[in-house]
Order: sequence, then C-alpha cells, then structure tokens
Amino acid sequence: MSVRRCRRWRRAHGPARGRVSPSTLAGFACARQLAYAAGMDYAPPDTPLAVLHADHELLVVDKPAGLLSVPGKGAHLADCLIERLRGPFPEVLLVHRLDRDTSGVMVFALTPHAQRHLGLQFEKRRIGKRYVARVAGTPAEDAGRIELPLIVDWPNRPLQKVCHDTGRAAVTDWKVLRRDGDETRMQLTPLTGRSHQLRVHMLALGHPILGDPFYATGAARDHPRMMLHAETLQLRHPDGGRTQRFRAPCPF
Repeated sequence: MSVRRCRRWRRAHGPARGRVSPSTLAGFACARQLAYAAGMDYAPPDTPLAVLHADHELLVVDKPAGLLSVPGKGAHLADCLIERLRGPFPEVLLVHRLDRDTSGVMVFALTPHAQRHLGLQFEKRRIGKRYVARVAGTPAEDAGRIELPLIVDWPNRPLQKVCHDTGRAAVTDWKVLRRDGDETRMQLTPLTGRSHQLRVHMLALGHPILGDPFYATGAARDHPRMMLHAETLQLRHPDGGRTQRFRAPCPF
C-alpha cells in the first residue's frame, strides 16, 4: 500500500480497537511506514566511530546501519554521522551519502580541495562502489545488468520509482554470491548513483532487499536491519591522484 493510501486509511479508520481485521493490520503497516519516513522511530545506534583511514585530505569511515549520514529535519533527527565526526575532525566536509539503513564505507573530505576533487569523481562516475545485499528469493540467472530509469515518487516521497518517460538513467550490475534457501546473497555494483537505486532495482528484479522498510513487504521486510552494505569504495586520492581502495567487512 502506498503512503498516500496509508494516509487515506488512517483518516477513514482512525486508531483501531478490539478485534484486529486484515485491513487493520495493513493499516498498522502503513502507519509504521509513515512513522519511518517522518523519522518518528529514529533510534540511532550508540556505537563508537569506526575510522578506516585518515590523512591530511581524506577521512574514510564505516557507517553503521540505522544512523543518518547528515541531519534530517527536526531536532529529533540531529544525530548523524557527520555531526559525530565533527568532534575529532572539526574540518570534516560532506562528499556523498548512504541511506540511513545502509551500512558501510563512506568517504569525507578534510579540505575544500579534497571535497571538490572527490565531488568531481562522483559526478563523472570515476568512483568504484561495490555492495553486498541479501535479497528475497533466488534469481534464475547468476548475473545480469539492470537498466531502469528512476524518479522520485512525488505523492509518496521519499520513495523512488521506475519511470521510462521522465526518469533519470540508472544502471546496476548484479551477481549471485550464494543461494541459501529462499534468499540470495548478491554483489551489487551501481554504475550510476540515483537515490534508492539498488533498492528499487532489486525490487524491479523481483527480489527486494531483506529488511527494506520502504520496498520490502511481509516476511521480506521482517528483519532486524536492511541487508545492504557498502563493502568497498575505490577512488583517486586528491593529493597526487593515486588509486586507493577501502573496504569494510560485511556485518551480515
């Protein structure tokens, strides 16, 4: 059910009392999705910073799942990775983001020069990114490429959707690492960097990422976290241009 339909349901039905019907259960699921989108259930993990690399230009960290990359709207969404980094690294500058429930490698700049240099690498798609995901079901093929344009689903934002008319080009390579019963461990390589790209592409493939609070449903959604992890990031160092590759081991 879409967020817009959820709002209609809540206006029509209000809080449930007594016996719980299937439609009421659907409404509860909608309410959870709305609460998530608004950050009402935001409970960031109280874990120490995991610094993978730091020098005079770069700061590379392993972001935990459940922590925003940058502040959201409202005081209850102020706690985030970049604010936690400002204590030991007051000069830290944002370069890119990971979704709240995605864990893994993030790079920050420590100088304006590094921020510009890294920003251009992301813009020109010269950054190498590789993710690990656990998805629902088992793909028939062992590998493939998804080329589906994406656009924000405005009535249900921040959700994204496939749109062949006005969507922006989005490309993801995928590879099966291991099939395990009714789920599959996959390696995902985004060749573009659209919002929720891997999540929507896996949904379009018919294998949503386990634990995804927006795009998974039923048993696939019922996991302690979203099973998506940014495992490696490869870039050219802003000082000298040497290639460097950083890795954060997958926690699931």
